[in-house]
Amino acid sequence: MNRMKAKLFFPALLISALFCSCSSYEKIPYFQDADRVKGISVSTVQEITLRPKDRISIVVNCKDPQLSALFNLPYVTQRVVTTGARNTLYGEESGAVSGYTVDSEGNIDFPTIGKLNVAGLTRSELSTLIKDEIESRNQAKDPVVTVDFLNLSFTIMGEVANPGMYRIYKDNMTLLEAISSAGDLTIQGLRENVLVMRMEEGKQKTYRVNLTSLQNVVQSPIFYLQQDDIIYVEPNKMKAKQSTVNGNEVRSTSFWISLSSLAATVVAIVLNNNKKDNNDK
Repeated sequence: MNRMKAKLFFPALLISALFCSCSSYEKIPYFQDADRVKGISVSTVQEITLRPKDRISIVVNCKDPQLSALFNLPYVTQRVVTTGARNTLYGEESGAVSGYTVDSEGNIDFPTIGKLNVAGLTRSELSTLIKDEIESRNQAKDPVVTVDFLNLSFTIMGEVANPGMYRIYKDNMTLLEAISSAGDLTIQGLRENVLVMRMEEGKQKTYRVNLTSLQNVVQSPIFYLQQDDIIYVEPNKMKAKQSTVNGNEVRSTSFWISLSSLAATVVAIVLNNNKKDNNDK
């Protein structure tokens, strides 16, 4: 009896080891603590502020259209820039107002006003600054100043459906919206340890976030994106084991067919040995 158990044990152990790389379901769903953390406070909103090399459009509207033209750059024709399926860098549409590029010292040269230091300002703060400057110089009364970002983007890499560079299209864009823009994580993406790299005060900083925990996500300092953030989703262990050094998938359909054939052979050997043992008795 012990001999028969031993013969069954080792083949079973072999088969189990071959399949043990399968992902655990518990590591797949997002926000597993959602029911326990109702009413949780969200991380403080971090408004996007201007940095050197950022491009912005500034449009001033006055009651007199001719007066408005004094403050606005000429209209230009530009093409929309795209890179790959769904991976879109922000391009100005035909007829858009040409933009200002923040220089290395954080300045722009604005018509009728001159040099303005805009580094560290939000869109609304810059809008208020320009409006106040125009009114203080008696150049116009009650102007409406609209500021928009032109080239702000984030990069997402790794185990997502559509990796690439994407436009930040609003002030308070979240990490979850960024991941959704890239088509969500693949099933092989490591949800518990998503890496976000961010430049802060001239230094590269890294953050980790666990997407299976709602509390960890919404209270993370990187819940709200900043321009030039880099998001990297690591492959889980199963995915890593499936790939060779040069990136080829080793666990293809043929691999699983071979594995099934091996398992069937092992079972046949075990049954045959058991039959022989019974006959010997």
